[in-house]
Amino acid sequence: MTKFQTSFRPLRPLALIAALGLAGAASAEEIDFGNMSPEQEAAFGIKIREYLLENPQVIMEAVAVLEEREANQQAAADVSLVSDNSEALFNDGYSWVGGNPDGDITIVEFSDYRCGYCRKAHPEVSELIESDGNIRFILKEFPILGEASLDSSKFAIATKIVAGDDAYKQVHDALITLGGAPTEPALTRIATSLGLDADAIKAEMNSDEVMRRIAETRALAQAMKINGTPSFVMAGEMVRGYVPLDGMRSIVAEARAAN
Repeated sequence: MTKFQTSFRPLRPLALIAALGLAGAASAEEIDFGNMSPEQEAAFGIKIREYLLENPQVIMEAVAVLEEREANQQAAADVSLVSDNSEALFNDGYSWVGGNPDGDITIVEFSDYRCGYCRKAHPEVSELIESDGNIRFILKEFPILGEASLDSSKFAIATKIVAGDDAYKQVHDALITLGGAPTEPALTRIATSLGLDADAIKAEMNSDEVMRRIAETRALAQAMKINGTPSFVMAGEMVRGYVPLDGMRSIVAEARAAN
């Protein structure tokens, strides 16, 4: 999940003294902050400290305003990112598409098979799509957690090329719940248990086409400023990180209400 860092910029003295009401008899404009004596600076600092200790809520209020402002700026930037990359997001021609192909809401997920939060989200995303019935769901293979992730994605994409969409979905579900590492014997067992040609799939894993799809999805993620999984585009809104089922339902409901 995405971690947000908040940075503080010190207020200019005039703004600070006006905000805290510390000017006293003299107006803020009459105080020359560039030529304050050491004693004046010390007194000014003490006064500010006293005010903040007596009114600590001011700090939290300032943080809340800053976070809201940054969130609004990020949301506006994300809208542009979705719009600028809409063709690659929604119609790349190779990502697996499930749910209702004609649904009124489209959800795109960037997922890594070895990501704990992707695994946690998997049953909830499935429940959302199945219970709603009117969501088009697109899955982007985005292996970013090492060789095991890459091998899993290569196997899943190769399955789609060799055996089609239904086989891909079965393999995807098996890989996202796989308890151990995706070793060659483990991948063979998955394919065999599903009645698939394991040798044909493994032979396709390192093909130019498989590597092209992974590279293009990585380039898309970079363009979208996505650096973690799971990441979603839900009804045109960027959602960076895991969201519980109720949260996803709320986003979908709000999107429908807005249309």
